[in-house]
Amino acid sequence: MTTLPDRPNTALVVVDVQRGVVDGAHRRDEVVANIAALVERARAAASPVVWVQHSSDELVEGTDAWQYVPELAFGDDEPIVHKRYGDSFEDTTLEEELAARGVGRVVVAGAQTDACIRSTIHGAFVRGYDTVLVSDAHTTEDLTAWGMPTPDAVVSFTNTYWSWQSAPGRTAAVTASADVDF
Repeated sequence: MTTLPDRPNTALVVVDVQRGVVDGAHRRDEVVANIAALVERARAAASPVVWVQHSSDELVEGTDAWQYVPELAFGDDEPIVHKRYGDSFEDTTLEEELAARGVGRVVVAGAQTDACIRSTIHGAFVRGYDTVLVSDAHTTEDLTAWGMPTPDAVVSFTNTYWSWQSAPGRTAAVTASADVDF
């Protein structure tokens, strides 16, 4: 149902599961394990896995904090998209990587829920992709000291509001990791 013609494939897009991003994040180990299971299922189904890796003044490229968590390993033929903005499509090669693989539906997992995950699911949707948010495979850190809701509330809110998204010719969905269809 994507609005992108001739793109029947589904890709798993893993966003920013980097040491400095998820250290201390809400349900970190459970979320990373769910993402690892999704990666294996996508590979088994011959669906593309695309990795997104953020860098900024606070998350400096090449540092230990910038590295992906050790539980997740890139495949040799899996692209790594480097970004500096919240939306994984903004000023990156993500669109080109997905187009080259005939992808019209993205399954999104990673961190942080209230920043890069939200930006990326919106970015995908407005670009015409059917967009699935994996309900138990995204997380965020505790930012209550800065007036934010608790991490569990941020995750729950994002899952709820994303399940209500709609637009002509494309779909938005929220699905538990065990139920994701590649």
